[in-house]
Amino acid sequence: MEPPKPLLRHRIPVRLRHYWKLLAVLAAVIVVTGALFGGVRIRPYITGDTTVMTSQITDNIAGRVDLFDPTVAHSLTVDITAAEYLDMLDTYARDDEKKWVSADVTIDGTVINDVAVRLKGNSTLMALRGDEHKPPWARDGAPPPPPDFVFVSADPDDPASLPLLLSFNEFVDGRGYQGMTELSVRPGAPVLNEALALSLTRDTGQPTQRYAYVTYTINGRTTTRLVLEHPDETYAETLFDSPGYLYKADAFSYLEFVGTDQSAYAEQFKQINSADNGNLQPIINFVQWLDGADQAEFDAHLADWLEVESFARYVATQNLLCNGDDMAGPGQNYYLWYDLDTKKFTVVSWDLNLAMQGKPDIGPFDKVSMPGPPPGMRLPGAPGDAPPGDGPPGDGPPEMAPPFDGPPPGPDGRRPRIGNPLKSRFLESPTFRPLYEQAYWELFDRIYGNGRAHALLDEIAATVPVTPGLTKEDLQAAVARLHDWIDARTAALRAKRPR
Repeated sequence: MEPPKPLLRHRIPVRLRHYWKLLAVLAAVIVVTGALFGGVRIRPYITGDTTVMTSQITDNIAGRVDLFDPTVAHSLTVDITAAEYLDMLDTYARDDEKKWVSADVTIDGTVINDVAVRLKGNSTLMALRGDEHKPPWARDGAPPPPPDFVFVSADPDDPASLPLLLSFNEFVDGRGYQGMTELSVRPGAPVLNEALALSLTRDTGQPTQRYAYVTYTINGRTTTRLVLEHPDETYAETLFDSPGYLYKADAFSYLEFVGTDQSAYAEQFKQINSADNGNLQPIINFVQWLDGADQAEFDAHLADWLEVESFARYVATQNLLCNGDDMAGPGQNYYLWYDLDTKKFTVVSWDLNLAMQGKPDIGPFDKVSMPGPPPGMRLPGAPGDAPPGDGPPGDGPPEMAPPFDGPPPGPDGRRPRIGNPLKSRFLESPTFRPLYEQAYWELFDRIYGNGRAHALLDEIAATVPVTPGLTKEDLQAAVARLHDWIDARTAALRAKRPR
């Protein structure tokens, strides 16, 4: 089994792929010059567009083994001083700020000092907020959630429970590890659903992120964790063959037109690469068109703005994986790629930790809700087109929680919004509905119909390390539950497939 990993040519920055002839000529000149003037020191001088020749990473740490090689065991150790650890937690509890602190990190035996570490996530961190900002289930004295509660809750007394983001270049300019500047440590174990969803996304030819399972030790506590490459500038430059901009959607973005001032979108979308340019104009142009397009205009010209075949596959995949936390979920979890050659957008999936956990009988056009708390543990829902769910006991498999429509508001009182106008209009369009249905059943055959999901799950499970935080029995039970879910999903969709 090979986890999501781009083709070799996609690990070469697109700017270098576009200018390989120029680079070859420069290399030849250097060789010839070196032969003629071997004893003379030559300083390179680059003219023209310097962005072609620059890289965010100038000090790339090679490491001992490829972190994403599934054939070898991997380890990650993070050591944060007590003072830095408390500062990180206190800052978040007081100000809701995810502050960077310094840590010493060891990856597969390679020691890296002064790595920046901060908290990552939203719902998982609820219990770390000050009591006035916590939902009832996270306050002191509230009954703890059962083991299968889908929202893994961070515990300030257990550093291994914290979802973290590691940055190699936040404190040391130009430093990277194996071509990455950031690495994400996911909460919980073994989170097979996320690993399988990532693998299936890649297996169907769609852009995604690479991952690895590691034996994870933080401040002396050891467990099993899934780590992911975090989309940074290098990721953006290697994602597609053509040049473009990569944007991350914020939880409070909604693809709606709020004027032509770029600053109005600065908190909704973060530009990942070429960020110094601060160019959000492609998004503004698109949402302005989307806002003004009637049904006829939408059907006739969406393909001028969006890679509609790719989008059909994205939307179909999220439904097939029962991911209620996609671009239409409360987290608005997606990236937008704007191709500078075609002038079109592509949606890139992100944050699949809630995939493959919902009710397995969801149909191609059914609303996919996020799994929520079990009966008797009610969360306040966010505004949406369906009320929060607190289904009756026994509603679905025992490891599933009933659906709900979003987390409680943040410290500033804002609630994430459910839905996305692009996705909803696409599914409702008589023009694009057949395209979606065709993509849906083609992907069903590739994911479930041919047994691929079962095979990939077994291959992934073989790479998961058993640690003090994850016993062999717990791992086997998690594998069995996910196999059962895949069986239920496959049977339900076969029954719904048009004859």
